[in-house]
Amino acid sequence: MPKQKIVLIEDDETLAEVLYSELTEAGFDVSPAFDGKEGLKQAKEKKPDLVLLDLILPEMHGFEVLEELKKSPDTVNIPVIILSLLGEDEDIKKGLKLGANDYIVKSSHAIAEIVEKVKNFFAKESHPQAK
Repeated sequence: MPKQKIVLIEDDETLAEVLYSELTEAGFDVSPAFDGKEGLKQAKEKKPDLVLLDLILPEMHGFEVLEELKKSPDTVNIPVIILSLLGEDEDIKKGLKLGANDYIVKSSHAIAEIVEKVKNFFAKESHPQAK
Protein backbone atom coordinates (compact mmCIF):
# COMPACT_ATOMS: atom_id res chain seq x y z
CA MET A 1 0.00 0.00 0.00
CA PRO A 2 1.44 3.41 -0.89
CA LYS A 3 2.28 5.77 1.94
CA GLN A 4 -0.34 8.34 2.82
CA LYS A 5 0.78 11.81 1.78
CA ILE A 6 0.60 14.74 4.17
CA VAL A 7 1.34 18.38 3.40
CA LEU A 8 2.49 20.02 6.64
CA ILE A 9 2.03 23.80 6.55
CA GLU A 10 3.84 25.17 9.61
CA ASP A 11 6.05 28.28 9.85
CA ASP A 12 7.72 27.31 13.14
CA GLU A 13 10.70 25.47 11.67
CA THR A 14 11.59 23.64 14.90
CA LEU A 15 8.07 22.31 15.32
CA ALA A 16 7.85 21.52 11.60
CA GLU A 17 11.10 19.49 11.80
CA VAL A 18 9.92 17.52 14.83
CA LEU A 19 6.50 16.82 13.29
CA TYR A 20 8.13 15.95 9.97
CA SER A 21 10.45 13.40 11.55
CA GLU A 22 7.77 11.91 13.83
CA LEU A 23 5.21 11.60 11.01
CA THR A 24 7.81 10.20 8.60
CA GLU A 25 8.86 7.68 11.24
CA ALA A 26 5.18 6.74 11.62
CA GLY A 27 5.15 5.81 7.94
CA PHE A 28 3.75 8.92 6.25
CA ASP A 29 5.10 10.73 3.19
CA VAL A 30 5.39 14.31 4.50
CA SER A 31 5.96 17.47 2.46
CA PRO A 32 6.69 20.53 4.60
CA ALA A 33 5.76 24.10 3.63
CA PHE A 34 6.70 27.12 5.73
CA ASP A 35 4.15 29.68 4.52
CA GLY A 36 0.54 29.74 3.37
CA LYS A 37 1.16 30.33 -0.34
CA GLU A 38 3.71 27.51 -0.60
CA GLY A 39 1.45 25.19 1.37
CA LEU A 40 -1.51 25.91 -0.90
CA LYS A 41 0.68 25.33 -3.97
CA GLN A 42 1.92 21.99 -2.60
CA ALA A 43 -1.59 20.87 -1.68
CA LYS A 44 -2.79 21.63 -5.23
CA GLU A 45 0.19 19.88 -6.86
CA LYS A 46 0.58 16.84 -4.61
CA LYS A 47 -3.11 16.14 -3.85
CA PRO A 48 -2.22 14.81 -0.38
CA ASP A 49 -4.39 12.53 1.74
CA LEU A 50 -4.26 15.16 4.48
CA VAL A 51 -3.18 18.76 5.07
CA LEU A 52 -1.93 19.74 8.54
CA LEU A 53 -2.47 23.49 8.60
CA ASP A 54 -1.18 26.14 10.97
CA LEU A 55 -3.22 29.35 11.00
CA ILE A 56 -0.74 32.11 11.78
CA LEU A 57 1.45 31.94 8.69
CA PRO A 58 3.52 34.33 6.59
CA GLU A 59 2.31 35.18 3.05
CA MET A 60 -1.24 33.88 3.54
CA HIS A 61 -3.30 33.19 6.69
CA GLY A 62 -4.30 29.59 7.34
CA PHE A 63 -8.01 30.41 7.11
CA GLU A 64 -7.37 31.81 3.60
CA VAL A 65 -5.50 28.64 2.64
CA LEU A 66 -8.40 26.54 3.93
CA GLU A 67 -10.95 28.65 2.02
CA GLU A 68 -8.93 28.30 -1.20
CA LEU A 69 -8.63 24.53 -0.77
CA LYS A 70 -12.38 24.17 -0.17
CA LYS A 71 -13.27 26.45 -3.13
CA SER A 72 -11.40 24.46 -5.75
CA PRO A 73 -12.98 21.28 -7.17
CA ASP A 74 -9.47 19.75 -7.35
CA THR A 75 -8.80 20.13 -3.63
CA VAL A 76 -12.25 20.35 -2.01
CA ASN A 77 -12.10 16.72 -0.82
CA ILE A 78 -8.62 16.90 0.72
CA PRO A 79 -9.07 16.57 4.50
CA VAL A 80 -7.57 19.37 6.59
CA ILE A 81 -6.61 19.26 10.26
CA ILE A 82 -5.87 22.69 11.69
CA LEU A 83 -2.89 22.73 14.04
CA SER A 84 -2.76 26.11 15.76
CA LEU A 85 -2.00 28.03 18.92
CA LEU A 86 -5.30 29.86 18.41
CA GLY A 87 -7.56 28.05 20.83
CA GLU A 88 -10.50 30.43 21.14
CA ASP A 89 -13.94 28.97 20.51
CA GLU A 90 -14.56 31.38 17.64
CA ASP A 91 -11.35 30.31 15.88
CA ILE A 92 -12.22 26.62 16.29
CA LYS A 93 -15.79 27.18 15.07
CA LYS A 94 -14.57 29.21 12.09
CA GLY A 95 -12.04 26.54 11.12
CA LEU A 96 -14.61 23.75 11.27
CA LYS A 97 -17.22 25.88 9.49
CA LEU A 98 -14.74 26.54 6.67
CA GLY A 99 -14.37 22.80 6.21
CA ALA A 100 -11.57 21.59 8.48
CA ASN A 101 -11.99 17.97 9.61
CA ASP A 102 -10.44 18.59 13.01
CA TYR A 103 -8.83 21.36 15.04
CA ILE A 104 -5.87 20.69 17.32
CA VAL A 105 -4.65 23.38 19.71
CA LYS A 106 -0.85 22.92 19.70
CA SER A 107 -0.30 24.09 23.27
CA SER A 108 -2.74 21.46 24.58
CA HIS A 109 -1.16 18.43 22.88
CA ALA A 110 2.26 16.81 22.92
CA ILE A 111 3.84 15.92 19.56
CA ALA A 112 3.15 12.23 20.19
CA GLU A 113 -0.55 13.02 20.69
CA ILE A 114 -0.67 14.97 17.43
CA VAL A 115 0.94 12.05 15.56
CA GLU A 116 -1.55 9.70 17.24
CA LYS A 117 -4.46 11.90 16.12
CA VAL A 118 -3.17 11.76 12.54
CA LYS A 119 -2.85 7.97 12.70
CA ASN A 120 -6.36 7.72 14.15
CA PHE A 121 -7.67 9.98 11.42
CA PHE A 122 -6.40 7.55 8.76
CA ALA A 123 -7.55 4.51 10.73
CA LYS A 124 -11.18 5.68 10.80
CA GLU A 125 -13.52 3.59 8.67
CA SER A 126 -14.86 6.71 7.01
CA HIS A 127 -11.52 7.51 5.40
CA PRO A 128 -11.30 5.76 1.99
CA GLN A 129 -7.47 5.67 1.78
CA ALA A 130 -7.26 3.75 5.03
CA LYS A 131 -8.68 0.54 3.53
